[in-house]
Amino acid sequence: MAKTFFFYDLETSGLSAREDRIMQFAGQRTDLELNKVGEPINIMVKLNDDTLPAPEALLITGITPQQTVEEGYSEAEFAKMAVEEFFTPDTIAIGYNSVRFDDEFMRHLLWRNFYDPYEWVWKDGRSRWDILDVVRLTRALRPEGIKWPVDDEGQPTNKLELITKVNGISHDNAHDALSDVEALIDVARLIRQHQPQLYEYLFKMRDKKQVQQLVNLDDKKPFVYASGRYDRPYQKTTIAFPLTSAPHNNVLVYDLRYDPKPFINLSQAEIEQKVNASWQERQAEDFQALPIKPLQYNRCPAVAPLGVLAQNDGWDKISLDQKTIEKHLKLLLAADGFAEKVRTVYENRPEFAKSDDPEAQLYDGFLSDADRLRVEAVRNSTPKQLVDFHPEFQDERLPELLLHYKARNFSRSLSEDEMRSWEEWRAKRLSRQLPKVLESLQQIASRDLSEQEQFLMTEMNLWLES
Repeated sequence: MAKTFFFYDLETSGLSAREDRIMQFAGQRTDLELNKVGEPINIMVKLNDDTLPAPEALLITGITPQQTVEEGYSEAEFAKMAVEEFFTPDTIAIGYNSVRFDDEFMRHLLWRNFYDPYEWVWKDGRSRWDILDVVRLTRALRPEGIKWPVDDEGQPTNKLELITKVNGISHDNAHDALSDVEALIDVARLIRQHQPQLYEYLFKMRDKKQVQQLVNLDDKKPFVYASGRYDRPYQKTTIAFPLTSAPHNNVLVYDLRYDPKPFINLSQAEIEQKVNASWQERQAEDFQALPIKPLQYNRCPAVAPLGVLAQNDGWDKISLDQKTIEKHLKLLLAADGFAEKVRTVYENRPEFAKSDDPEAQLYDGFLSDADRLRVEAVRNSTPKQLVDFHPEFQDERLPELLLHYKARNFSRSLSEDEMRSWEEWRAKRLSRQLPKVLESLQQIASRDLSEQEQFLMTEMNLWLES
């Protein structure tokens, strides 16, 4: 089967894939030459009555919870469509900041609905790609032929709606999922047209095995790296060096833009303080961030060999020179024990706050083969079969997850005890969400709202009351 792209975008009830929900899904399949294949997909997903959306999300998307209920599919219905119709074998899932945002929402939705949360982007020829870092590296190294926007302060910005605007691409309804998908296809075409060599190279580098050949600890060498974690004035691009191993078989890389002297003699405790510093602590005038970050091989990082800088004034474009890089690298390599201290800090660092909610415990471990079979049996069961279906799961997350799955999608399959347990959990979840929602509503009420915005906030309040 020929490989195809499936460009997709989500509109969600908030920013947390663990806590918030998908409200709109849009997608368009294309061939690898970016010609559209078939009709676009544009659907709503029902918001359940256990979720209070962020009021700001409604103002941005223009979608109300009531609209999702009236027009949308249940999560179980949508999950089935996603796996069987959208992300089919040999499909390359592609989006804009999708690896860090949309893909995470998809994973959590599939987890809640008893589908494998990973297979949709790797099994049977499937893969994924993220155009945001492609945009970043193109802007940094090969900007010719494309107009690049700046924000009100004159700083570079890669917002999709601004890139389309300055390049004359139609994008009338930014933050509508389908409009964003169509705009993204046009931006991909723009890069492919004007910088085809870089486009094809980064398309190949979406494969983690290709990234590992360039960035590894067996043959350490500096490389070009574009990431949202790097500085805006330098187009989010730098020269990095693989320093030491990171959790989950990844690698920690050092930003060679920065002199290692202030960091290489720090104690492990001092390094830990910098790595785990809060947002408030990082705003202090004298705070020096540790110029180290994990590079995750399976997240389609935009990386390239130093040779790309030899053309088109590459070094000047990212405000670096070989002498500075060589000087910083020499200091880094001579720093005995520094890499080991950094590795230990990252190994002991909690990846995210622990939760007692099984819906937020996706990354707490993989399922056993036996439980994978039971999970498949759950999603293949009819509502009637679910009434008396009580699998003997090995994983302690799954019994409660099954209760939630039944309650959201097949509430009539619940016993009285199950309904009572569900209502207790739902009440706790809503009470946890409520203070932040009320605070947001109060702040929004002080603004001068348009008629449409007033309507959205009225709908929000009605959802809250119900």
